[in-house]
Amino acid sequence: MISITTNALFNGNLRKSGKISKKRNIKMDNKNLIQKSIDTVRVLAADAVQKANSGHPGTPMALAPLGHVLWSEFMHYNPQNPEWANRDRFILSCGHACMLQYSYLHLTGYKITLKDLENFRQLHSITAGHPEYGLTPGIEVTTGPLGQGFANGVGMAIAQQYMAKRYNQPDFNIFDYKIYAICSDGDLMEGVSAEAASLAGHLGLGNMIYFYDSNHITIEGDTDLAFDEDVSKRFQAYGWHVQDLPDINDLEALSSAIKSAQQETGRPSLIKVRSHIGYGSPNKQNTAAAHGSPLGKDEVRLVKENFGFDPDKSFVIPDEVSAFYREAGKKSSQNEDEWNELYKNYKKRYPDLAKEYESVTSGKLPEGWQEKLPVFEPGEEIATRKASGKTLNAIAEYLPQLIGGSADLSPSTDTVLDAYQSFSAKDRDGRNFHFGIREHAMGAVLNGMALSNYLVPYGATFLIFSDYMRPPLRLAAIMKIRQIMVFTHDSIALGEDGTTHQPVEQLIGLRTVPNMTVIRPADANETAQAWRVAIEHKDGPVAIALTRQGIPVIDQNKYAKAKNLEKGAYILSDSEGEPDIILMATGSEVHLILEAQAELKKSNIKARVVSMPCWNLFDQQTDAYKEQVLPKRNRKRLAVEAGSSVGWMKYTTDDGDVIGIDKFGESAPAEEVMKEYGFTVENVVKRANALFLKKG
Repeated sequence: MISITTNALFNGNLRKSGKISKKRNIKMDNKNLIQKSIDTVRVLAADAVQKANSGHPGTPMALAPLGHVLWSEFMHYNPQNPEWANRDRFILSCGHACMLQYSYLHLTGYKITLKDLENFRQLHSITAGHPEYGLTPGIEVTTGPLGQGFANGVGMAIAQQYMAKRYNQPDFNIFDYKIYAICSDGDLMEGVSAEAASLAGHLGLGNMIYFYDSNHITIEGDTDLAFDEDVSKRFQAYGWHVQDLPDINDLEALSSAIKSAQQETGRPSLIKVRSHIGYGSPNKQNTAAAHGSPLGKDEVRLVKENFGFDPDKSFVIPDEVSAFYREAGKKSSQNEDEWNELYKNYKKRYPDLAKEYESVTSGKLPEGWQEKLPVFEPGEEIATRKASGKTLNAIAEYLPQLIGGSADLSPSTDTVLDAYQSFSAKDRDGRNFHFGIREHAMGAVLNGMALSNYLVPYGATFLIFSDYMRPPLRLAAIMKIRQIMVFTHDSIALGEDGTTHQPVEQLIGLRTVPNMTVIRPADANETAQAWRVAIEHKDGPVAIALTRQGIPVIDQNKYAKAKNLEKGAYILSDSEGEPDIILMATGSEVHLILEAQAELKKSNIKARVVSMPCWNLFDQQTDAYKEQVLPKRNRKRLAVEAGSSVGWMKYTTDDGDVIGIDKFGESAPAEEVMKEYGFTVENVVKRANALFLKKG
């Protein structure tokens, strides 16, 4: 492809000179087509935002040359099969510029129609105000909250490196795709991008090629208001390969920079490009007015005139531009044809590896893997974090897709896979991850790993630090992707570390997130079953809340089997005859209500004990099952949980009661704190008696 600087094309200096040979005229036709193609995307962005009367026109107008080079020259993709395993991944971390991505997806042949572009930001449209994974063909990840896409790409790069190490063989580079991303000034102001960039540099992820769009504009005005650091030097310090391009419209320079970045296999690349927000807008270019608002009808007309389009027509794609990009899409799809032939021969040469890969990506789990889950015997006390660690190590051998680590807390969270090395710049098949003290990045990186359609990634930290990673957890829930979070030290029973480290409101906060499955197991055996449910779950993230302190292993011969955890709540121990009261609890408080049941029986009060490790799984059960566990006729119910009482009334009803915590904790040994806050058998019995004696 022939490329020259946009400025030469836009000014038309060569044509005006009259000194162009016939052969040169042929080349100019191609160059003019390229320019018309880029300008078409700019006008589409202005039109779509104007029609929607909301959106961000300026950045896609500025970035159109970069989009052109990526989609027409470098990226490997197949519009007819957006899920092709070895496609290059593209991330628009500055998701507000999504009209850039939607336009190129439409133009190259993805199932996005011109009508979809016209319905930008409208109800039930597939062209939402920010890119949404699962809604729009070709969108790899939901972006918009700045910095998240940047960190997601690190996870995607990790997944490619892990899969390449496991499956690639001499002459068979089955997985060699790259991660391309565009990030903005805003992305790089967010702390999560700094965390992720540091980790990427440390791991030497040379399959990442990121473009930093330096347009000097934010909503409030020039970036100098709050951001004047030398980004290039910062990334060099992180260990990145950095290039600085003064003009995004210089297509030759863009192509050269990308080629240089592709040669950097041992470190990630950042290409800083200077762009002009609202490029082509006579009155709003390089102003904050071009960022997050329509340009205005009169200004859009001027933009069209500036680029040689009819100002009275909207959403116009010249036939030659359409043909050009469709051909680019068809040409790129040939990469999958070649890959399919390579994979066919790979299957013949390495049938066992191919079988494993296909089994994992189909979502099929190996037969009998559940039988490897450990069974814990009653008579001992074991912290559920310890039981979780034993479970992970028991099943890891059978699940090669299960990898993860912690935010510098693996000795405390018990998340090390003992038989495996750490993933590092030198060891790409390591299965233990050291995310460093970077909870926010850890969550976003896990999302990128999960989007590989291969890995089942897990991360770990203390429950209190879930607050540091709420944005990626929420995005995982929006995308309905499976990452597993192990949150240990789950209550005030953390003890001496005190108020700052004792979670109170975190459980209910996580439970309020749609599509988030929060499990707080009652003992070691429920913990093993929590891992089974988490690994089999496919519709969103799973959080497992675990104790620091040892708690009794419940006798599974005496009581119901722990595998009923999959139903969210179940009758652990029933009364003889109709219960007078229902006791329900989660986690470490379940053994309290079991003991309270025995004490109440001495007073001829019949109590049913319900273990309720997961609210939303219970809510998904049939009405008949829910009635069996919590019959409507029995409204005397007491819930016990060492966390916020908010939300429990849904299950206890107005006639019930909750022993919870609605203030912050105290610094003291765990037993003393729990007693101070009423988590004793005596207090449970006292509150249950009061309910029993209550009229109604």
